[in-house]
Amino acid sequence: MSRPAPSSKTAQAPGSDAGAAPVRDRRTPRRSRLLALFFLLPALALLGALVLHPIGYSLYRSFFDRSGESFAGLDNYREMLDDEAIRTAIGNTALWVVAAPLTATALGLVFAVLTERIRWGTAFKLVVFMPMAISMLAAGIIFRLVYDQDPDRGVANAVVVTVHDTFTESSAYPKAHPGRASPLVAVPGGGFITREPVGAGVPVLLPLVGVAPDQLPARAVPARAATSDPVKITGTTWQDFTRGGGGRTNSVDPTELGYPGMRIEAVRDGQVVESTRARADGSFALSARAEGALLRLPADNFRAPYNGVDWLGPTLVTPAVIGSYVWMWAGFAMVLIAAGLAAVPRELLEAARVDGANEWQVFRRITVPVLAPVLVVVLVTLVINVMKIFDLVFVIAPGSVQDDATVLALELYRTSFGTDANQGVGSAIAVLLLLLVIPVMLVNIRRIRREEP
Repeated sequence: MSRPAPSSKTAQAPGSDAGAAPVRDRRTPRRSRLLALFFLLPALALLGALVLHPIGYSLYRSFFDRSGESFAGLDNYREMLDDEAIRTAIGNTALWVVAAPLTATALGLVFAVLTERIRWGTAFKLVVFMPMAISMLAAGIIFRLVYDQDPDRGVANAVVVTVHDTFTESSAYPKAHPGRASPLVAVPGGGFITREPVGAGVPVLLPLVGVAPDQLPARAVPARAATSDPVKITGTTWQDFTRGGGGRTNSVDPTELGYPGMRIEAVRDGQVVESTRARADGSFALSARAEGALLRLPADNFRAPYNGVDWLGPTLVTPAVIGSYVWMWAGFAMVLIAAGLAAVPRELLEAARVDGANEWQVFRRITVPVLAPVLVVVLVTLVINVMKIFDLVFVIAPGSVQDDATVLALELYRTSFGTDANQGVGSAIAVLLLLLVIPVMLVNIRRIRREEP
């Protein structure tokens, strides 16, 4: 009898599940996590040592006194808010946060849009972006010179003085004044006037002193005593000083120089009836209408030379430093915005133009809304950057006005490491600065998560 052929199916053990999936090794995810942690460990160690530990220690140190030995509670925070310099720093930081990012972003947007339409747009972008290659310290030194009060050194004041002097000429005699026993007296508002009315036939002497010989105009020549004229008022105005000594007071001596261009006015009852200017030798003549009037040398004869704007004074130092920051970072904003602008569909712009929109409407209604995400990125980045601004303020602002220009980062340094160092209050400033930065960072993180696919 033949044996039956074995079945093609493999015999299964009783109770076995023939259709069950292969068992996965539960240790695999754990090994993956341990492997990832192993590779992340150096980065986490650096993060803890360079970020988390300083933050924690600053928070801890802010509750202790100057020496760090006695617990001070919230005293450092109260002292921080009571300090006038720190309150000024908070106000200036707020001004920085509002003005600097907005200005840099607006300029970057304008540059990015305009450079698309010019032939040398790439070269222009390179020039605008070039300041980013300069360190904050070097930029501070550059702008310290740019804002110098002396127009011969400061570029800003050289431009301002040139424009000003184009319309208003300064005087050559800013320090001139009457000498002893002079017939002239000062008048309110500046200038000088004769004590007695003048008359025809008697030359009038208007001596002044106080102008250095090398500061007199080049066209000045030795003064000449005016000759009498029976129908005119004549006289001389000159430098009543003889170099090397000698000479007679209120008398025209041979080596004394005239005051060319000096304006002389005849004043009667508070009204100017006639005026003239002195010749190169200081002599002048007025018509008979000046008979019985007082002669006045008006204040514009003694206007001091215009030295420009006090950029680094208490009033303008913060806007001046913000200007240097914008010079550096407008190129950064321009490059990011230009990259976003390159991705804008041209069909949208052309469709708007076909529908009759002008360039301003296209810019306002199409370009700006489409670029809004990029503009937010630039603004948030610059806001975080300006909150920790230190170098420019420290280098540009002179020591006499640093209290007026100070910001939180600079005040943190001055309080912690200055002559009267108090690291307790300095740590409190650091904590305040951290609290101000955190909301901006959260906004940035939320924006990044929202843009993730």
